[in-house]
Amino acid sequence: MLLKNKTAVIYGAGGAVGGAVARAFAREGAKVFLTGHTLASVEATARDIGSAGGAAEIAQVDALDEQQVDQHIAALVTKAGRIDVSFNAIGIPQPGMQGIPLAQLSVERFMTPITTYLRSHFLTARAAGRRMAEAGSGVILMHTPEPARLGLPLNGGMAPAWAAMESLNRSLSAEFGPRGVRSVVIRSSGLPETHTIDVVFGLHAKAIGIPVQQFRAMVEGISHRKRSSTLAEVAETAVFLASDRGSGLTGTVANLTGGEIVD
Repeated sequence: MLLKNKTAVIYGAGGAVGGAVARAFAREGAKVFLTGHTLASVEATARDIGSAGGAAEIAQVDALDEQQVDQHIAALVTKAGRIDVSFNAIGIPQPGMQGIPLAQLSVERFMTPITTYLRSHFLTARAAGRRMAEAGSGVILMHTPEPARLGLPLNGGMAPAWAAMESLNRSLSAEFGPRGVRSVVIRSSGLPETHTIDVVFGLHAKAIGIPVQQFRAMVEGISHRKRSSTLAEVAETAVFLASDRGSGLTGTVANLTGGEIVD
């Protein structure tokens, strides 16, 4: 198992991406600490992991609250002895955020994803990075979609937020890397298996006046593989990056866009 004896914390573990990564980490032998703003969906992920023979603990943590994040990490390290992996998969509701031209978007709606995502990822990365640096090892992981890099319309403040996360990733690697801590972003295209992408594709399709399936086909048509990324691909990549086999990767992006973005 690639993550045997490793300890991982997942923020937003009740969501589609956070849940998929949590289950994959547990399958590969990690002890996972699942957090969420509310416990109901996190409990469902924990039940899945327990049913498969994995080990998971849950906690209600607001990943935008500095005190809650720091206290949870301190308690985790006290109990587990160390933290090896931190993955932040929080999300925000997309109606009112996407599908609106910039010229018609309010300042508040534009700034909400920028302040939310950056605050949360800074808080969780800082809390984990401090403890990882003391131990001399660890991995900080983030997830962004393709508008982090591409110039696409109707994404509002989401694209700048995702781009800023990738910039934060580089800064984290530069500062924590000399102390043994890696930081990597997993960049995917849309994940049609998730409810969030159903909503997002719907917002964009409505804005330009075409059916949702036509919009999805248009998006997938610009990739080399003519399809979207999958949750399984994101989760399996996260496992590799979190493992010792990914030791050479830091300050970079694992590009799963299937050719939508070519580096």
